[in-house]
Parts: sequence; structure tokens; C-alpha cells
Amino acid sequence: MNFPFDVNIPLLLEGFPHPAMILDENFRIVALNRLLEAMTGYDAESVAGIHGELIIRSNTGNSRGQLYSNVMQTGVSVSVTGDIINSYRRKIAVQYSIAVLDDNAGRHCGLLVIVEDLSGREIVNSSGIANYSTMEMIGHSAKMQKVFDMILLLAQTDTSVMITGETGTGKDKVAEIIHQKSSRARFPFIKVNCGALPPGLLESELFGHVKGAFTGASRNKPGMFSLADKGTLFLTEIGDMPLPLQVKLLSVLDDREFVPVGGENKISVDVRIIAATHRPLRDQVRKHKFREDLFYRLNVLQIHLPPLREREGDVRYLLDYFLQKFTKALNKPILGFAPKALQALLNFQYPGNVRELSNIVEYAVNICPRKKINPDHLPPYIFDQQADRIPAADSSPREFSREAKKIDSAAGYTAPSDARESWSEIERQLIVDILKDHRGNRTRVAEELGWGRMKLWRKMKKYGLQQ
Repeated sequence: MNFPFDVNIPLLLEGFPHPAMILDENFRIVALNRLLEAMTGYDAESVAGIHGELIIRSNTGNSRGQLYSNVMQTGVSVSVTGDIINSYRRKIAVQYSIAVLDDNAGRHCGLLVIVEDLSGREIVNSSGIANYSTMEMIGHSAKMQKVFDMILLLAQTDTSVMITGETGTGKDKVAEIIHQKSSRARFPFIKVNCGALPPGLLESELFGHVKGAFTGASRNKPGMFSLADKGTLFLTEIGDMPLPLQVKLLSVLDDREFVPVGGENKISVDVRIIAATHRPLRDQVRKHKFREDLFYRLNVLQIHLPPLREREGDVRYLLDYFLQKFTKALNKPILGFAPKALQALLNFQYPGNVRELSNIVEYAVNICPRKKINPDHLPPYIFDQQADRIPAADSSPREFSREAKKIDSAAGYTAPSDARESWSEIERQLIVDILKDHRGNRTRVAEELGWGRMKLWRKMKKYGLQQ
């Protein structure tokens, strides 16, 4: 078919709702759209003429361009699933589709490659509740159900979001889910770690630079704001951003435009900002380490991720999930955890939260030569933790009882019977005292003790404090 107009290939690709590129008959890149630039981390100008497999590095069976060759020879389109590794060494689950392109004479002259990001898809169980297991966001506790409910609400708005929580709680995953369930899902999701680069490089990373802006700037480079246009820019560790850059970020949020480093012309963007931090930003504001106006500009909507120690019951689900994940990846026939190892893992406090739990399970799966993971296959520091938590002799009764409560359940530790009785008495009296302090408000009592409401209920039932 002869078209009555010339086709602008790059502009045509920009109309695709997924990352896409066009290859010539030798599988070299002719053009790619902005979505693929964002996914791979490579800009179209710098990769033009490079073999497509060098940019889309995948495990889809396309090593040495085998899929490309089959499609070019047969003319039959293929679609496979797998993972790609981008320039940031991030693994992304994708649906990889390849179709042949013909010229006006019907000769195969190139390929169209479309890469659909699958990483944001969630699995919905029979009750209709999304558990986000493909995103490693697993949670059945009441606190995590509130987080999931909040995610759905935040995804329906276009307002800036602040995600708070300790290191390892899954702030990155929540940001990705919010993006994938929002109206911006077909546009890029770009992540920038504000604490990973020095101020000069961070400014260039965010806003880009023009050729000759500084030594080594041999070409124009688009910044992450440009790559994230119409999509979402995720600024993790926002509390580490230098003050001078905070001023420029505030200006971009207000005006939706910026000037690249060394440039003169303003660039307009439409970007949603999601920020995350493990630092208490209000304290940073009081210490004049974070701008108050930027804090309120970013903190329009907030979601807090609870630490793993407050997610009652979730540890067991996560242990099973990561065990299955790593045994499959390493092709090891491990069936589960021995009772003592499981008890130690359930009692551990996980200061590094889900990330630490994942690392512990991966460690155990790597060194375990048996069908069951035993205590000696776990990192030794798990069993050393209880020694660091023994209360000092001069601790106050309330402090002592709180520490005693934790030690009583520490992995691998058996207290004498008389000590258990005295600790139980102290714990019972502690609950009574805090109930009096809060006039019987069990929600506040549980918060002060660092327990969930169900745990407080069980303790009160144990000590005969239920009415």
C-alpha cells in the first residue's frame, strides 16, 4: 500500500503506549521512543546504529539475535515473556513482541519491537484482594491492608506523595505500584536516588545538561525530568538532597519548567512527583537541613510503611515467599525450614525489615545442602541479637519489663522458670499501668507497647485482664 504522506518514524513511535523501537534488516537500531529510553536508560541519539540485543539485554531466548532472525526469515510475529536488564542494572519483567516490517515491494526490511513492562501487574486472589505478590509487596496484617487501601486511593490522584518508613520496608515498591495503577501507567516511571550522587552530578541527572556545560559534557543529555514527562519521577532519599537543589526542585514543582545545566532555554514538563525518605523530615526542617516550603509542597499526601516488627503474622508469609523465590532461582530442592530455624526467624526483630529478611533467606538457601534449612544455615548474628538486648541492672521497671518481654521470646534462649514468672508479673503490671495511663484505650496502649491490637488482646487474656 502506498501512503499519501511521508511517515515520521520517531513521531509515530511516540504514539505507542509501550516502549518500542525499530530495527533495520541487520537488527541495528533505527529509532526508539521515549518510553524505551526511560526503560533502558539509553537515549535514542547515542544508540542509533547499535545492535538491538545490546540495548535490550534479556533472557527471552534472543541471544545473538535468534528471535530477530526467525521473525525476519519467516515473517511470523513472536511474543515471549522474560526479564530485561537496563543500564541501571535493574531487572524488569516484560512481554517482548517482535514483528516484521515490509517495504512497498513486500520485502522484509526491518523489525518492530515492543516491550511491555509487566512488573506492575498484581495478582488478585479469589476474594478480589490484590496482594501485589509480583511486586514483592506481601502483607496480610491489618497495617498492611491499610497501606494497600491507601495505595489505591493515591493512585487515583495526581498530587505529590510522600512515602515514609524505615530502610527496607518497601518504599520503592509502593511508589511503583502507585504509578502502575495511575493514569500515568503507560508513561515512564523514573527513579532517582538523591543521596547517591554529589550535588553537581545530581543536578545534571535531574535536569540534564547541554553540550559544553562542564568538562566531559560532549553532547546534550536529557535529565530525568525530561525522560519522565507525562509519567512519574520517584525521588528516593529526598532528605539527602542538598539545599541548593531543593530550591530548584521547588521551582520546577511550582512552574513545571526548568533550565538544563549550562542551558538558556526553559523546558516544560508534566511530571508527578513521588518522594520517599527514612529520615524524619520535620526534624530536618527544624534543623534547617530541609526547606519547609518544599516539605509542605511534597507532603500533600502521605503514606507510612510500618516496620516488619509491627506487621503481625506477615513474617511467615514473607519467609515462605522468599524461600520459594530463591529455591527456584538456584534450582535447589529445599522443602522448608526446620522447626528451630523457623522459630528463630519468627522471633527475630529484622531491623533491616523486608530487605533484611530477603537477604537472610537467600543466604540460607545458598548454603543449605539439605531438604530443610536448619539453625546452622542461618546467619550467626540472628542468635547473637538476644545478648545485645539483655536489660541493664539499673534500668527502670518499665524499661526493664519491655526488654524482658522481648528477651523472653528471643530465638534460642530458655529462661529459668522463676525468671519467667517474675518477667510475666512485670509485664502484667506494665500493661495495667499503661491501661490506667490511657484510661483503657487499647489502641493507644498497643501503640505505646509496640504491639498490634491482637497481641495486646492475647496478653490481656493471658493475664486475666479481659472484662
